[in-house]
Amino acid sequence: MTSFKLNSEQMSVSADPDTPLLWVLRDVLNAKGTKFGCGAGLCGACTIHMDGKPVRSCTVPLRAAQDRNIVTIEGLSSNVGRHVQKAWQDQSVAQCGYCQSGMIMAATALLESNASPNAETVALEITNICRCGTYGRVKQAIGIAAENLAKDLSGEAQS
Repeated sequence: MTSFKLNSEQMSVSADPDTPLLWVLRDVLNAKGTKFGCGAGLCGACTIHMDGKPVRSCTVPLRAAQDRNIVTIEGLSSNVGRHVQKAWQDQSVAQCGYCQSGMIMAATALLESNASPNAETVALEITNICRCGTYGRVKQAIGIAAENLAKDLSGEAQS
């Protein structure tokens, strides 16, 4: 049995410890928002947060989840995550939408570690691949989320 928290809920899973965490999340725990893309950790469609850090769940074996705190797009409820999701909607970032849960998870992790990243930092940190090419809107949404988060933290934000 492998035990961990998933979106703040304690889970125990009986599966081969070498099974990629992505498949446990999707097929065993029904967290379908985390997507399969390349299976090699390159595209980022499967990005989740493990102990607050973005990881590509297709390359993480289930055994690595033991006693960890895992957040998927379904459980993304932090203040930063809400700002990112709102900016994504306001900027109409998604085209086909397939990669967007991973992009949102990566962007949230970036803003949680650096609330005001410059364009170079965004380019270096957001390595997720979007086949539709929405990178310009992704960068705009990250900038807007950072601005709104700063306003929120200073008490200037409007709902």
